[in-house]
Amino acid sequence: MENNRTWFVKGIRDGIPISLGYLAVSFTLGIAAKNAGLTGFQATWMSITNLTSAGQFAAFGLITLGVPYIEMAIAQLIINLRYCLMSCSLSQKLDSEAPFFHRLLVAYGVTDEIFGVSMHVAGKLNPFYTYGLICIAAPGWILGTLLGVISGNILPARILSALSVALYGMFIAIIIPPTRKDKVIAGLVVVSMMASLLFTYLPFISKISAGFRIIILTVIIAGIAAVLFPIKGEDAKGEYYES
Repeated sequence: MENNRTWFVKGIRDGIPISLGYLAVSFTLGIAAKNAGLTGFQATWMSITNLTSAGQFAAFGLITLGVPYIEMAIAQLIINLRYCLMSCSLSQKLDSEAPFFHRLLVAYGVTDEIFGVSMHVAGKLNPFYTYGLICIAAPGWILGTLLGVISGNILPARILSALSVALYGMFIAIIIPPTRKDKVIAGLVVVSMMASLLFTYLPFISKISAGFRIIILTVIIAGIAAVLFPIKGEDAKGEYYES
C-alpha cells in the first residue's frame, strides 16, 4: 500500500508540467467549442470523456459542418486509433498479475504525454504512477476547456479572434518538431496538405462530405506511409506526437 502511495505522489509531481501545458492548449479548445455552438457543460463533458486534442478539434469542425453522427464516429475512430497501439504497449509494461481493472483505468488516461512519461519508467509500471499523472493532467485539460468556453461567452469578439490564433500556433508547434527531425514526416505533412487541397477543389471529390474526406485521406496517407516507411527496431519505441 505504501509503495502504491509513493508511486501515486510521484505521478502527480511528474504530471504537473503536463497539466499546465494542457491548461493552455485546452483554453483554445474551449474557444473552438464555443464557436461550434457547444455549451460549457457540453464542452467540459467532451473533455472529461475524450482526452484528445486532435479528436476534439476535429469533432468541433465536423459539428460546425453538421455532418452525420456516423461520419463523426468513424473519423474519431481513425484519428484516435493510435491510442490503441499506445494502450497495447502500456499493457506490456504492467505486471502480468495486475488485475484487469487496472488496465481499463490506465487506458482512460492514455494521451501522448501520459503515455510517453509512463513508458519511460524503469522496469514494470506501477498503475498508481499513471493514476497520479491522470489525476493532475486531466483536470488541467478539463478546466482549460471550461475557461475557454466561459471566455468565449464574455470576452469581446476582437479579443476572441486574437486568442483563436493560438489554435494555429498550437498546430504549428505540434508539426514543426517532428518534421525537423524526420524528412519522411516533413514530406508526409506536405503531401497531406496538397491532398487536402485537391480534395477540396476537385469537381467530383469536393462533393464528398468533410468527415469522409478526413477519413479517406487519413487511411490512405497513413497506410502508404506505414508500408513505404515502416518504423523498425528501437525507433518504434520513440516519441509520439499529437496531431
